[in-house]
Amino acid sequence: MGFFNNLFGTQQATQHEEETTMTKVNIGIILGSTREGRLSPQVGNWVKELADKRGDANYTVIDIADYKLPMLGENGGDATGAAAWSEAVAKQDGFVFIVQEYNHSITGALKNALDYLRAEWNNKAAGIVSYGSVGGARAAEHLRGILGELSVADVRVHPALSLFTDFENGAELKAAPVQADSVNQMLDQVIPWATALKTIR
Repeated sequence: MGFFNNLFGTQQATQHEEETTMTKVNIGIILGSTREGRLSPQVGNWVKELADKRGDANYTVIDIADYKLPMLGENGGDATGAAAWSEAVAKQDGFVFIVQEYNHSITGALKNALDYLRAEWNNKAAGIVSYGSVGGARAAEHLRGILGELSVADVRVHPALSLFTDFENGAELKAAPVQADSVNQMLDQVIPWATALKTIR
């Protein structure tokens, strides 16, 4: 009897785990830069490592460079990646944007990628992790205005990484422990918002 209980108990537990995974929200960690030598993959992978330890959502790194989006409306531009970009974003219930500050704002590549879509963004939640000489704060504030127009609800907590103190020689991510705490506090807000907004889509 104990053997069968253990066997069926394991099967039931496995089924429960599968159902739980299916009901978790999907959070896309979007890398906001495409330039050579960018730091966003380091930051995105660091956020994903922290997020995966939580076990509260399905986290995926989404690199806009993979879709090779031309400037929106550009004549002769190869926009064949737009459909895949649309599909990748549509699958998500929320986002964490990895944002670099270029001239007090977000990158042109990120703005272009945001502009390519409309409905795929609507009624979802987002957090922002920024970096730059002043933590990317000005870029993050510009992004908030854009997200509002796209009906994306951005949360208050905002990890801001300094190129001077959170990166070794401005090139290798060595985030202070307080930054990891900030990422988790941000996700503490993103996950319930993403879960709630899923009910109105």
